[in-house]
Amino acid sequence: MKGKQPIGALTVYDFPTTRLLDETGVPFLLVGDSLGMVVLGYPDTTHVTMEHMEHHVRAAARAHPKALLAADLPYRSYETPEQAVFNAKRLVAAGAEAVKAEGGRSIVPQIKAIVDSGIPFCGHLGMLPQSVLEEGGYKIKGRSEIERGLLLADAEAVEQAGAFALVLELVTPMVAAEITQNQKIPTIGIGSGTECDGQILVTNDLLGTFPWFTPKFVKPRLAGSVLMREAITSWLGSIQNTKPTCTKTV
Repeated sequence: MKGKQPIGALTVYDFPTTRLLDETGVPFLLVGDSLGMVVLGYPDTTHVTMEHMEHHVRAAARAHPKALLAADLPYRSYETPEQAVFNAKRLVAAGAEAVKAEGGRSIVPQIKAIVDSGIPFCGHLGMLPQSVLEEGGYKIKGRSEIERGLLLADAEAVEQAGAFALVLELVTPMVAAEITQNQKIPTIGIGSGTECDGQILVTNDLLGTFPWFTPKFVKPRLAGSVLMREAITSWLGSIQNTKPTCTKTV
């Protein structure tokens, strides 16, 4: 799809959402470890386990989507090539068709091992949510010439290791555009400008169903939480205003 049409990607965590998004024609669905925050209520993704990911991958896979269904390898589940392959196979067994992991040159052996095992791999560079504790927060990447050089080198290494696509999160638009132009594989941006080959969002952010936090780069297309509250309030009012009636039985 690179250079032919923009790639739209969204996160899924359950059966009905996967089915609905697939019916709209979204080509790339990701069971993201963002489920730790928007589904499980954790403060960040570092609390997500393989068991969590397997559970939600199975739920999404039951929708049998036509879209590519990928899944995140969670925090500390790919520290060695052997561990990376073992856990990637667990996600595939649960129903994923590809896996994604965060990092560049530091995880090249893991990427190669996953690809050599026959599992498609998607890379992830820029702001790495699984490293939020080490980095002390979520920070835009690529602002300095040093960071630009590191990102360009990492993107090349991830492609050479066998990745089929590359997510760029919170990368400065200029650097994201440069990576997109340099690499043969498609880039999928999130908060990284409009020049990437595609865009990915957390579905809850797009639909406004997680109102307690919305990233600055997201413009919700639906006030989901408002509509839900209105519907629930209306229903509560309707049952509270209904007087029970008694009927005689013979």
